[in-house]
Amino acid sequence: MPATRACATARTTPPRSGCATDPTDQAAASHILRALAAVCLPSHRDAHPAAQRLGHNRRMDRYERINSLHRLLKSARYPVTVARLQDELSCSRATVYRDLAFLRDALMAPVEGDGESGFRYLSGESDRFELPGLWLSSEELHALLASQQLLARTGGGVLSSMLAPLQQRIEGLLAAQAGVSQWPVDRVRVIPHRGRKLDEASFRTVASGVLERKQLSFDYRARSTDESTKRTVSPQRITHYRDNWYLDAWDHGRDGVRSFAVDRINHARLLDAAPRDVPDSELDEQLAASYGIFSGAPKGWATTVFSSKAARWVADEHWHSKQQGRFLPDGRYELKLPYSNSRELLMDVLHYGSDAEIVEPMSLREQAKALLSLALSNYD
Repeated sequence: MPATRACATARTTPPRSGCATDPTDQAAASHILRALAAVCLPSHRDAHPAAQRLGHNRRMDRYERINSLHRLLKSARYPVTVARLQDELSCSRATVYRDLAFLRDALMAPVEGDGESGFRYLSGESDRFELPGLWLSSEELHALLASQQLLARTGGGVLSSMLAPLQQRIEGLLAAQAGVSQWPVDRVRVIPHRGRKLDEASFRTVASGVLERKQLSFDYRARSTDESTKRTVSPQRITHYRDNWYLDAWDHGRDGVRSFAVDRINHARLLDAAPRDVPDSELDEQLAASYGIFSGAPKGWATTVFSSKAARWVADEHWHSKQQGRFLPDGRYELKLPYSNSRELLMDVLHYGSDAEIVEPMSLREQAKALLSLALSNYD
């Protein structure tokens, strides 16, 4: 069971990786959408004719064909025949028609004409129309749609209303490319697992604090003690980890970096004070150097041996960025992980039952033995 941190992060500075009805929610969701676009969309290539003009000695990829088709239609005073387009683009007649449809329906180009007389841009629109700086292939749209569905499910009402127009646009582009009236979006499934309910108002405030760079004040009830304490923090980033949201922040009362489960935050409010910024390297050293969400600096390495049966899964899993794994001569799999807090590591290793054995350190092995004994006593 992988346990890497930072499944999704958002920050106003470049990342290591709401109901959007009021301006605060709108700004927060817009930041997230821009970050998503920066990750998912390819950079626009050089569209200068000298850089893009190709001979017939190799096939153009679709991006190059669309750019070339755009230039041909934009510069044409008279309709360009399909035969000439085939020759210029080094492609079949069917491909020319597909690219024309994509240019017109997906990129909103002012294409006019027919297969007999040829095609060109509308005379009054030709000078004004340019290809968008960013546009997507169908594969990239699929990836973006899956990302949108993930965000819509993990963010709840905080993000879903801002993402709805994006989803409609993506579905429309996919439908145009596939030549169907509606894209079967229900065939992409994202199934949450053991996600905890959170207060959407608190989530919106926390996200705004991270993105707008403002200090936060809130009540926090830790599950370990079930006691409520007041916290004033400088938010650094929000992290989506195992279907739940966490806030990484500098805790001014405790003078250090802490992670807070957002579902345990109540009465959150923004403060006017500017936050203290913590470098990403320091955050990673304290929060991502060891196994689990509440990690801390590593105290040691845990060595676990998995049966040859379990090895078929474990060998392909990413547990931590610094994990060390190898197959043993008898087919079993040895996995070494840096750890600080043993709770989450023990939970994940014991999940494998008799197919996993903690070898060292001895203190961790004894903890596992004690937990297994307590579990067994429940069945006496």
